[in-house]
Amino acid sequence: MKKIALIISLLFLSFICTSQTSNTIALLKYNGGGDWYANPTSLTNLINFCNKELKTHLNSNYATVDVGSSELFIYPFVHMTGHGNVVFSQQEVSNLRNYLIGGGFLHIDDNYGLNKFVRREMKKVFPELDFVEIPFSFPIYHQKFSFPNGLPKIHEHDGLPPKGYGLFWQGRLVCFFSYECDLGDGWEDMNVHNDPPEKHLQALKMGANIIQYVFTE
Repeated sequence: MKKIALIISLLFLSFICTSQTSNTIALLKYNGGGDWYANPTSLTNLINFCNKELKTHLNSNYATVDVGSSELFIYPFVHMTGHGNVVFSQQEVSNLRNYLIGGGFLHIDDNYGLNKFVRREMKKVFPELDFVEIPFSFPIYHQKFSFPNGLPKIHEHDGLPPKGYGLFWQGRLVCFFSYECDLGDGWEDMNVHNDPPEKHLQALKMGANIIQYVFTE
């Protein structure tokens, strides 16, 4: 009976993925105490930029979705951010893995302090995979906007160079992790962090590249 229930569950999740398409992107809500809700204006600004520059038709209102929710499968692109701890339950681990294997995409943006926690939890999701640094030649850096040197440096943090890491499942990039970069802060309204216009624009262009990569590759 347990096997039958599992098969029915997987078929249901597959049905959600294949029968529903969404032009809405989502913010991932997680447990552990980290501020998953950081940068409240960032996704709205990114969506508006993509609709203008890429001629996408993304819903101007992003969704918020729990890691363990079946609604996760509705969204082709999910963004995760924060500064602190992240904890995935076993059910959430299984749900997120099925989502990513089934065609979903997760962008993790370290808002400073997320790195060690999210690496630990994503290892639960894909114990057989390790984050690998994405080469500058990879298509995610060469969509409408070209970033020949990889991620732009938006905020200083530890003064280290920005790095883009990925998890690849059967050759497909399923998770992109932007580290020492802080794209999400750069997407926010400029008066939030007093970012200069050029940094704001750089962040939006790189964000648009990620969106375009996910929706077209």
